[in-house]
Amino acid sequence: MKSILRLSAFGLVAIAVCGCSMSVKDADPTGASSLTQRYDQRDLITWSDGMAQALMAHPFPPAGEEQPIVVDMGIENRTETHADMKAITDTITTKLMDAGKIRLINASRRDDLLKEQGYQLANATEETKVAIGRQLGAKYMITGSLIEISHDEAKGIRLKKDVDTYYQLTTEITDLETGLITCRKQLDRLRRGSKPVLGW
Repeated sequence: MKSILRLSAFGLVAIAVCGCSMSVKDADPTGASSLTQRYDQRDLITWSDGMAQALMAHPFPPAGEEQPIVVDMGIENRTETHADMKAITDTITTKLMDAGKIRLINASRRDDLLKEQGYQLANATEETKVAIGRQLGAKYMITGSLIEISHDEAKGIRLKKDVDTYYQLTTEITDLETGLITCRKQLDRLRRGSKPVLGW
């Protein structure tokens, strides 16, 4: 009987120790599964990589222009979801720089000029962005927007509920000398999330 009690106690201690420990290891973020039907790490990776590839395939910069100076004036988040748009533009411009396509204006210089004009990047007008870009000596300006549309299944008798979330990311590169859009690229993403109507 005492042996059984000792084994039981040992088993409980072992379970408690195993239950409290956590195993951590590095993993490839590009191979990770989606965390949610809304914005997550896969979107940051796939959107920024896809957009950079699309811009370079346009081609950008135009023939004869080697490493033009570009100012990042932000991609506007027009969704109800928190999405780090700076991380997306940072990744896009980093890929363009790594490919030797552009030179990039320091963001602190851009922000200082915006403050002098009484603006922050999020509330600057299109005219202000163009003016700031020209003052910084940039040839091109990167802007864009992210939109979101969600759709819930109609009510009915079912065991689960599907929620579709659609995103469209648009990126524009504007020639600050002419005011013309040199290129505009869009990426679309639709993801479906399912959750049980009853249960946990």
